[in-house]
This record gives sequence, C-alpha cells and structure tokens, in this order.
Amino acid sequence: MVAVMQTNMGEIEDTTVRPKVTDAKGILKQNRQFLDYFWDIAKPQREIRLKAIEDLIEHLKKSEKPDELKYSLKRLVDGLSHTREDARSGYSVALAQLLSVFEEISLKSTLDTVKEKHKLQTGQKKLIRNAAFGNFFGVLALSQSTRLHKEPQVMLECVQLLQSLSKYGEHLKDLPRKTMVDILSETSNEVFKEVLLSALQPDLTSALNTPEQLELLLVAMQKFPSVLKPKKLQKLLGTKAVINEENMPKLVEVLKTAARSVKKENILPPVALDLLQVSLQEDNFEMFWNEAIIKGMLSEFPGPTHYLSFRLLGASLPLLSVSQLEFVLSGDVMIHYGQHMLSAQLVERYKFAPEMEKYVSEFMEGCADADKQLAVILGFTQLTNKGYPVVPSSWKVLEHMNLSALQQYVEWLMEAFCKPQLDKFLDFSTRRQKGNQESEVESDSCVSRFRKWIIPHLTFIVENFQIKKQEDLVMKIARFIFFHAFFDVKKPTPEIPETVQALSVPIDQQTRATFSASFNSLLQGLNSMAVLGDSPEEEKVNSRRILGVKADGSMWMYCLVQYATMLLDQRKYVQSIQTLSPEQRQGWDSMLESVEALRKKAKKSNSPKHTAFQHLFLLIGIQMFKVPDESLELLNDLRTCMEKAKSKKKKAQGSSAEEPHWVEVVVEILLSLLSQPSRLIRNVCKAVFSRICPHLTQEALSSILNVLDPNKDEEESGVMVTDEKEKEKKKKHKEKEEQEDEEDGEEGEEDSDSSSGDDDDDDEEEEDEATEEKEEVDQNFRLDLMKVLQGQNALATEEDGSDEEEMDDAAMMKLDGSLAALFLEQKNRIQAKKNEKDRLRKEKVLVRDFKIKVLDMVEMFLSKHGSSALVLGMVEPLLSVIESGMSSETSQQEQDFLRKAADIFKNRLCRGKYYCREIDGREAELHEMLERLIGRAKKLTDSSVSLYYFSAAVYVLKVLRGVVSEQDSENAPSTPSELRIMGKVDVERVTTCFRDALKSFMTKRKSPLTGVMFIELFSRFPVLCVDLLDMAVENITDGVREHQQGQACLIVLRALQSKDVKNLMSEAQRTELHQKVVDQLAKSFEDVQCKNKMVREKIVRALELCQHLVRTVQNQKLQINLELLQKVLKSMNAEGSLQRPGQLEDMYWSVMKLFGVLKPKMEKVKKVVEAEQTEETTRKNKKKGFLPESKKRKNRQKPNVLEGKETPASTETPGVSGGDEKKKKKKKNKKRKHQDGEGDETQNQPTTKKAKTQQQQEKKKKKKKGQQVADGE
Repeated sequence: MVAVMQTNMGEIEDTTVRPKVTDAKGILKQNRQFLDYFWDIAKPQREIRLKAIEDLIEHLKKSEKPDELKYSLKRLVDGLSHTREDARSGYSVALAQLLSVFEEISLKSTLDTVKEKHKLQTGQKKLIRNAAFGNFFGVLALSQSTRLHKEPQVMLECVQLLQSLSKYGEHLKDLPRKTMVDILSETSNEVFKEVLLSALQPDLTSALNTPEQLELLLVAMQKFPSVLKPKKLQKLLGTKAVINEENMPKLVEVLKTAARSVKKENILPPVALDLLQVSLQEDNFEMFWNEAIIKGMLSEFPGPTHYLSFRLLGASLPLLSVSQLEFVLSGDVMIHYGQHMLSAQLVERYKFAPEMEKYVSEFMEGCADADKQLAVILGFTQLTNKGYPVVPSSWKVLEHMNLSALQQYVEWLMEAFCKPQLDKFLDFSTRRQKGNQESEVESDSCVSRFRKWIIPHLTFIVENFQIKKQEDLVMKIARFIFFHAFFDVKKPTPEIPETVQALSVPIDQQTRATFSASFNSLLQGLNSMAVLGDSPEEEKVNSRRILGVKADGSMWMYCLVQYATMLLDQRKYVQSIQTLSPEQRQGWDSMLESVEALRKKAKKSNSPKHTAFQHLFLLIGIQMFKVPDESLELLNDLRTCMEKAKSKKKKAQGSSAEEPHWVEVVVEILLSLLSQPSRLIRNVCKAVFSRICPHLTQEALSSILNVLDPNKDEEESGVMVTDEKEKEKKKKHKEKEEQEDEEDGEEGEEDSDSSSGDDDDDDEEEEDEATEEKEEVDQNFRLDLMKVLQGQNALATEEDGSDEEEMDDAAMMKLDGSLAALFLEQKNRIQAKKNEKDRLRKEKVLVRDFKIKVLDMVEMFLSKHGSSALVLGMVEPLLSVIESGMSSETSQQEQDFLRKAADIFKNRLCRGKYYCREIDGREAELHEMLERLIGRAKKLTDSSVSLYYFSAAVYVLKVLRGVVSEQDSENAPSTPSELRIMGKVDVERVTTCFRDALKSFMTKRKSPLTGVMFIELFSRFPVLCVDLLDMAVENITDGVREHQQGQACLIVLRALQSKDVKNLMSEAQRTELHQKVVDQLAKSFEDVQCKNKMVREKIVRALELCQHLVRTVQNQKLQINLELLQKVLKSMNAEGSLQRPGQLEDMYWSVMKLFGVLKPKMEKVKKVVEAEQTEETTRKNKKKGFLPESKKRKNRQKPNVLEGKETPASTETPGVSGGDEKKKKKKKNKKRKHQDGEGDETQNQPTTKKAKTQQQQEKKKKKKKGQQVADGE
C-alpha cells in the first residue's frame, strides 16, 4: 500500500476561503479592535481585563453609536454565565462600569434581560449552575453600578432574586447573602423601612438558624438602628436583645456552624465579629465571652471552634477597653492558645502563631493609647508554661510600641526579673505534663526559666533598630544586663540603681551563662547601632554612617567600660563574680589609660589607626570579665603594638627585620580573637580590619594566607595542634589511600582525611580504625585475661585429669574482683579513645570555622583594596585552597568553605572592578607566575580546578597588559593601534606558553583544558588570538579525537566572528586564513560517517563554521575557491542519509542552501519493509484456527505481492474488540524471537486441523456468551 502526501502550507493558506458572516441588521459590522475588547475582558490576567474594560468604556463614549452600546450590553449579559470564574468576574465588572457611565440604560430592563437570558427553570444540571452564576453576577453588577439605591423597586427585585439564589449553595456558597449585606450598606433608612423590610422579613425572623441570616440581621441592626429597635426585635426574635441567656444556645450553634464553614479558608467569619460588636453595644460582652466563647466554643475538641475563638480574640483587641483587655487576656481562651502553641511545634501541625502575631501587630500599629498597648503586651508576656512565656523572646510586635509604653514595659521586665510574681501569671501545663508527675517544676526553676527568657528579650529590644527607643533606655538595659551577668550585690546603694532591687531568688549558674551569651549579643547590637534620635547633630553623625557611637561621638563600648570601672571601684556595695588579681586590675587600668590617650589623639587627627586600637582595647577589656588571663595577655601585646605605632619615623631595615610592624601585630591579635566562637568578636575584628587595610604589609598578609594554606602543617599555620600519633596515623592512612588509587587507576576521586568528611565516609573510617584498634586491644586484653585466670588456677590444663574439681568460695571471690578490675580498665580505655576521637573531630570543625572567618578578611581586603600590589600574592594561595578543597571530603562545612573561597577568587579577584596597575620591577615575577599557572592547569585531572588556574593566568595577563585606553571598558570601541598594545607583556613568551597549552589540549586524549578557556582568552586578548589561530585551524583535522576537532572548529568560528581579530589582520591575511579554513573543512568532511554522538557533534560544529565562512565569502566577495567544499558536502548526502529531521540535518541543509541546493520535498511512502512488518504483525495477531487469506478458496489462486511472502490482510472481525487487540500487542515482544518460525508453522498447518480448532473456539465463545447473558439476567 502506497500513500502519497503533498503538503504546501503556502498554497493551503492562499486557497483557504473564510465563510461569510451574514449580518442583516448591521450590528456586527464593527471593527476588529472593538470586538477584541470582549475577548480581553474574558482573559485570566487581571491587568488585561481591567485595561480592556477601560478601553471599552472610552470607545463607547467617543463613538456614541447606539448599536455598539446595545451590542455591548447584550455581549456582557451573555458573558455573565461563562464557565470560567475570571471571565464571569470580568464581564460583571464591565457591566457595572457600563451601567454607571451610561445612565440612559435602564436597570429594570437590564435585570429583566439577565433573568430572561439565564433562566433558572432549565432542566440540565450544568446549565442550572451557569444560570445561577449568571443571575448572581448580574445582580452584583447592578449593585456595583452605584445606581441601585436610586431605584428601590429594582433593588427589591434584586434582593428577591438573591433570596431565590440561596438554595443553590453548592455552587454559590454564601455569595448571595454577602451581596445582600452589601446592598443593605448602601440603602437609606426610608428605602429599607418602606421597601426592603417586608421582603427581608422571613430572613430576619429566622436569623438564629443560619450564620448568613444572623449576619443579615446584625448588619441591618448596625445600619438601621432606628428601624430595628428593641420593640421590632421583640416581634422578629421574641426578645428585645440578641445577646441574652435565652438566645445563647442558638448563637453557639450558629457560631459552630460558621467556624466549620471557614475551615479551609482559615478566616474569621464576619458573623462572629458582628456578634461581638453587638454584645459591646448591648453591654453584654462578658456574658457573651463566657457563655458563647469559653463555655460554648472551647468545649469542643481543638479544631475550627478553637481557631475561631483565637481569631475573635485577635480581632477584638482594637474594640475593647483596658479592663476588657485584661479580662480577655487572663481567661481560658489564652490558656487554650498557649496549649496550642506548644502542641503546634510539631512539623505537621497547623500553627496559629503567625496569624495571632499579625492581629497583635495590626493592633499595636493602629493603637495610640499606651495603656492599651502595655495591657496587650503584658497579657501575652504573662502567658507562661512552667514559667517560660509562650511568645518568642524576639517578638516583632514591639516594633510598633510607643516610647512611653516601651519604657513602662522595660521597667516591668526588670522588676519581674528581680522579684517575679509567678502567682499573677497565667501559667498552664500541657496534658502530657499533667500526666507526668515527675515533671513538676519547682518555683525556683520557674523563676530561672522566666529569667532566661527576659535577658534575650531585653537584648532584642536593643538590637532591633526598628523599635523606637532613646539612648537612656538603651544604656539602662545595657547596664542591667552587664551588672547581673558579672556582679553580685553586697549592699544596696542609690549610686548604683541596679543594686536597689533585691533578688528574691538568687541567680543560678545556668542563668549566668545565659547572661554572658546575651551580653555578647548586646555588645554586637551596640557596636552596629546607628545614632538614635532626630536632632540635627544626630542626623549629621548618621550622614557619615558611623555606627556604634552615641550622639556625642563616644562609643557605646566605652560607656560600658566606664560603668564597669565604677563598679570595680565600689567594692563595698558590689562584688565581681570573676575576681580580678592585682596584675589583672593593673592591666585594666592601663587599658583605660591607653583608651583615653587614643581618644585625645582621635580628636586631633581622625586616623583609622587610633579608632582600630580603641576598638580592640575596649573589646579585649570587656572580655576580661569572662577570660581574664587570655585578655590580659592580649592587652599586653596590643599595648606594645600601640607604642610601636606611635613612632612617626620608620626604623632602619635591620631593626625592622627583628621587630614586626604594628600592623602585623594587630593582624596576629585579630587572628587570635577570631579563633573564639563569638559573633561579636568576629564583627568587631572585621570592623577593625577594614580600618587597617590601607596600612597592610606583605608580612601581615602572609600571616593571614598561612592560615588558609593547606600545604603547611597545623603548627606552621598557627591554627591548632594535634597529637603526633594522630598525625602519623593520618599519614599512613593517606599513603594507603594513594596506593589503592594508583592500583585502581582512578585519579581525582580520593577523599583526603585532613578535614571533616561526609557522615557516611566518617562512619566507615571510624569503623575501620576502631576494628584495627580493637584487634590490637583484643590481643593485649586476651593476654591480661589469661594471666588473671592462670594466676587463680581457673584454666583447665592437660595435666588436670578431672573436670569435677571446683574452686572454693574465697578463690572465686578473688577471681571475680580481678576480672571486674580488668574489664573496668578495658572499658575506661575504650571510652578514653572514643573521647579522644570526639575531641579531634570537634577541633577539626573549629579549625574549619576559623578558616571561614579568615576568608572574610581576605574578601574584605579584595573588596576595598583590589588595586593593591599585595593582591598578586593572594592568587596562588587561594588556588591551593580551592584545589585541596576539590579533592577533600564532602561535609557541609567543607562545601561552604570551598564555595566561599571559589566565590572570592572568581568574583572578587578575577572579575573585580579594580585590579593591580603598579607592577614596576615585577614583570619577570609575573611572567614566571603565569607559566606556573598554565603548567599546573595542564597537569591537573579535574577540569573544574584547571579552569580556576587558567582564569588566574588570564588575570595575571590582564595585570601585565595594564590600562589600554582611558575608558578601559570592554564595551568601548578599540582601534587596531590600541588592540596591539600589550603593555608590559612579553608577547613572544606568553604566546609560546599558551601555544603549548593549546597543543596539549588538542593532542592529549584526557586533557583538563577546555575550548571555553581559549575562547575567553581570545576574546580578551585578540593579539594572542591572531598568533594562535593557525594552530587551531590545523587541529580541525589533526585533533586527537573528534571532541578536540569540534572544539577547534568552535574556537576558529568565534575568532572569525570577532571584530577585533578582523581589525588586526590585513586583507591578504584574512583571505589566506579563510582559504586555509575552507581546505581544512573540506578535508574533515571527506569519508565522514556519523557512527556515534561525538562524530555528530563534531560535524555540527564544522557545519556551523562552514555556514559562517560561506556567508562571509559571499557577502564580502572574497577570492576563495569553494568548489571543493561544495563537492564534498554534496557527497555527504549521496545516499540520502541526511534527510531525517535533527540538528545535524538542519545545519547541513542550511549550508547547502547557501550554495543554491534546497532540501527536496519528502513524499511519505510506505516502504516494503513496513509492509513486511505489517504482514508479520497481522499474522501474529490472528486468532488461532482461522485460515489465512491466501488459503481461502476465493483467494487461493491470487499471486502474492511480495516475493516469498503472503499478502497482508486485516484480521479484524466483528467478534474481535479493541481490548483483545491491546492484549495481543502486549505479547508482541515475547513472541518476537519466534516470529519467523510461527509464520512457517501457520502456513504449513493442515486446513482440517485449523477447521477443528476454529469450531472448538466458536463453541467456547457461545458458552461464554450464554453465561454472560445468564449473569446479566
């Protein structure tokens, strides 16, 4: 069977005739733009819908055509019942705007049109749904037209229509009731009393039945209080008030129904808030809260009713007075909320805390009464679980607190810290805590838990810059935390306000530790705090972006140091927890003298050196209350450093070699401080380092880079020291891994054991080491055990003849003691080794964290002083860090360290905006560095690491070239003279270096270099591209593999596309280059076979280059012979192998099109092979027992179409269903192996046997059909 299809899309489009649109009345003869408005109104995008509505109204205003207005009205009414929600809302809004603008359109006629178009009496369920939506959105459009209140009768019909739509709740839900409420809100008293009251009488009478009806009544009461007076309510409800004991059970049921109806939406039903407002108006709020909420809603299990109570609590805050707020915030609703807060800590539990925080935040932001704000904050603060408040210590609602309320709140917190009155708190316990009798917390423990919350809370108030506060309040909090963290009261004195409040319960050690940690966080907040206040002086200081100072210019840390000095002098009244020795106190006094001297110098000359030393003195001095010995040693070093920095004249070179520069000493001090795990110290060190960066020396920078150098021992880098045994074990383990890697031949996949690795790898290594040690220990332990047993004659020997001899009791007791001592010693030995391993692991983590902090210093130096000559000394150390990180372990901390180092090297160094431009006298050093980098890049095994080395070489080359033009911009146009300028680059030497690299890439099978590296090099330095382009052209055919050949094509293509390369070459050079590329391409296309993916990719790259080349030759009319290339390209498709769709084929025919050869049109012909496959599939799918078509009497003499094969025929019969065919297709793969054999057997099978088989199958079918009929009956 042959099927021929001729397709010509252009002819089809030309010959297609669109049907005529008959428009007898002429209404639809509109322009295309007018009709497109209605299409845009139905689109899902809200912005498009609103724009279309606006344009439609403007068009109708300008046109003033009644036909267009009538058509628009009809089109919008028809669209109200659209199947999509966005389209319905769009048509409704458009209809409302149309009715609002064109008042000549009658609302009565529009409503009649809506009712007639969307009839609710239709029989189909789907049409009923659409009709219901059409009626609803029609009424909604009328209500939004702002004209409905002018026509009371139309309003009455709308209300009646909405009442009839309420029975379609499964589709419309509560939308009709909400629309009725909106209509009531725009109705006057007269219209409501005369027109709507009678229509709404049934709904108002049954208001206590459903939430919608109750909400309608409540809205009417709020809107029309003069109409719905108590006498009228008496007629409607039987009671003069809504909130009373008689109606309370019905109200509770209504609230429960409303809570369940918004279970998925997670919102507060409007009826609940309306009920609360009515209870406030009727002065029955407490009864409503106790009966309806506490006894009614909270009596249910935790769920929607509880969440409604919580939402009502949050929404009621702006409506209540101070006394009512205290009543609500001290009741059972708060207790249930606290229990929910604790139970919601599980992952899969619903968390209401963010919603409550939003309610409180909105209340605080909109409330100007300080008493109400304080009452709400105290109510949530006093909600505690065993003394610990449920709200977080970093509660962001304080950002909207008034200054006066904040001051009262801080006073309350300090007083509660000293004398907590837990009996006044709203403390609760969970069900698990109540069931567990052992978890009863003593009063002192509750006080401790409360204090541990207060200190971080006070710290948060200081740290959060969005909380409005004054300097006096901040200093008061800082003094309070510092005093209770490091001092105790001996005797109260008014000179120290912190001693006036006596502690009802002493502070325990754990609370002291919390104080110490919070104090460091407090110092961090003070050190990064902007100047508080709005005075001109404070704005002037803020304009200079000075942080950590007060309005008068003094540092916060300096004020705390002065306060600490005053406390140290008042030994009669206070006592320091960490007693300072005379030497330490002398160090403290000398630190104060140094700071005062620095302050005087800073006033005369604002040098960053003075500020840096002042920061360090204050920071280290404060730390003396925690670690006095280390702080004293650092202070002595810092003082010596400052004395050296005083000298204005530089010392001689001989003496300077003996004594380090002051910057080097400061850097060493910063490194020693960074080893401490403190966020404050880390940030202060960064601030100090940023001030001393301009004064940094090569030795100071080397001390920083030595920490990061992975090739140096831990002792040389100054990071941390481990045991010698551990080092030997690591070296042995590393040598063992290297031997195994050499045997397996897998390079670059080893995991270094010098840093923390993945959890699984660590476990395996620890298990291996543990088994080795266990074997050694087992031998020694076995010998010791044998000695003990032999010493007590507890081992049976060959000389012992009888097994019945037993030891006496005394010997047994002695043996038991010896064995117990031996096993205890063995247990202690194993535990000691485990502790040692754990210690080493923790040290490893600390070392890596310390190196990450040091990387911050490197990043800061590159960001601020990227043009410094010292940057050149950071290239190779950073590369060694990246290389060692790539081949080391894969723990998360190691990955973070490697990612940070790579980001600094790539973005801060290589791609930095500023780079070193002063290299006088260092040209030879930089050329040697470039050669080292390229040599290392060629020897690596990982391409990702090689890329960093190659990028570093390009960076060094950029430094050597220097500034090319004044603009120095990549986008600036470059002239040939500027392109040839290479600055201080030895072009011949550099070209030789990169030529060797390109040769290595093209000739080595597993080269770490990539084509992208050379493409970037050539784009940045076109001069080198011109010199190396010949080698790339040669490797189009000489590349060691197809991959290298394809990359060579890509490199040459990018070079030919570069305008800079074109400007650097003469006309003759370009012609010669193009001819050489043509010859190479023709050679590469000879006898090519697309046998694998690599070859196809290579051919695609070559065809891309060929396409660009042919276009260039034809456009510029170059004297280049393309006949050979055209001939070779034609021979590639001699057998028609390039006529299938794909990237290779498309690129091939795009090239041939340039030569005038078009891709032939394909005629879809069903080939003979497909006919054979169809025949075999048909034969295989035939039912057993059926004669083939050629064996039947009527077709027996017909010749076969295919030689040696039978005519394929369809085996479909009326009894065969599609399901049977699918089942047979599933067996296709299983029978494929025996396909030919089965065909022969089918042909040679006797006809009589097939006839018998056919009869048996027909009998079986008849039996099955009979059974099916019987089952159906």
